[in-house]
Amino acid sequence: MTGRIAARGYSYRHATRPHPALSAVDLDVAPGERILLTGDSGAGKSTLLAAIAGLLSDDEEGESRGDLHVDGAVGMVLQDPDAQVISTRVGDDVAFGCENLGVPRADIWPRVEEALELVGLDLPLDHPTRHLSGGQKQRLALAGVIAMGARILLLDEPTANLDPAGREQVVAAVARVVKRTGATLIVAEHRATHWLPVVDRILHLGDGLSEIAALPPVPEVPPARPATGEPLVWAEELVTEWGPPRTLALPAGASTVITGPNGAGKSTLALTLAGLLAPLDGKVHYAESVRRGLTGPSIRWKSSDLARRIGYVFQDPEHQFIARTVRGEVGDSPRADDLLERLRLTHLLDANPFTLSGGEKRRLSVATALVDTPGVLILDEPTFGQDETTFIELVTLLRELTDAGVAVASITHDDVFTAALGDQEVRL
Repeated sequence: MTGRIAARGYSYRHATRPHPALSAVDLDVAPGERILLTGDSGAGKSTLLAAIAGLLSDDEEGESRGDLHVDGAVGMVLQDPDAQVISTRVGDDVAFGCENLGVPRADIWPRVEEALELVGLDLPLDHPTRHLSGGQKQRLALAGVIAMGARILLLDEPTANLDPAGREQVVAAVARVVKRTGATLIVAEHRATHWLPVVDRILHLGDGLSEIAALPPVPEVPPARPATGEPLVWAEELVTEWGPPRTLALPAGASTVITGPNGAGKSTLALTLAGLLAPLDGKVHYAESVRRGLTGPSIRWKSSDLARRIGYVFQDPEHQFIARTVRGEVGDSPRADDLLERLRLTHLLDANPFTLSGGEKRRLSVATALVDTPGVLILDEPTFGQDETTFIELVTLLRELTDAGVAVASITHDDVFTAALGDQEVRL
């Protein structure tokens, strides 16, 4: 029977790191078992899943020690819904993996239809993938690995960027899949209470791998407070690619949360407010304390001038990495040193940013946006990949910015974050 995973003293070190990302891991997963994998940000959860999936190499990228045995085909679903969509049509996307495996043509489309039914995507095969919500895209990725015949399903924070409805849809789809197929499941997630009805046991990756009886408590943070400052950024009848005209303001000294379902246009709105996209219609205004002598639309400002005035943290952290090391991303200054320490990145100064964990990448992207001390900071899903400690540190840092008069705006689906920093809520 396939689906068994066994590791003995397994370690892996990235080529750019002096210390291993995984150290002496022992693991036994029986066929059909369902595991929830927890651990602090940077503990190595994604590295362990990548190792099981066969995505780590022993050449110039890094080196492994110990033994790891995986019995059965592995399918992996990642965090970013958009990063896994390959084709323009739903059916072609699910069929892609089968075609690459050389599955006979006569067998491919029955597999595709069965996989789509299993994950609850009742859509025509020619339905455009660009019209899918985030939750639908995650279920599409799951259908793709099911159609390939995966006996081991690895999910790396699959609901971190989804709205509540999308999260429920993905969890329900995974539950149906493992029940009907008997596939082995390992899901890594922070804030993972929604997975508890699905899994058999919880493993915690820290100093080794150990079984735990319960998840850690939800972080406790001070509550949000009323927004009373004067606007630093305001929009009048702003029209972007998605949604109706919108009028809103980002006050000085306050934190605004932008909420709403996946596909409502939150990221497009934020990019437009930040001067990174041109509006289709309407106006975006900036206070003189933000402009500091600059004139004209912000989309025409030099990138260096824009970064000193408006900091932006992209939903995908890798979109803003340009250097070979963590230190290179933030530079060498007292401000950079303080941010690296606050965001728990000092042990990674010489690491390649692209080898960091998802949570570490997110904290580094926040640091790069704050080095220039902008008066406005806009963040797209700032808390994904954070454990309880780093979540509290990030919330504290953002509150300190508002105390200093900065206008902070964050796209989020995180209820705890909204409770702490939702001085004002803009719901799309």
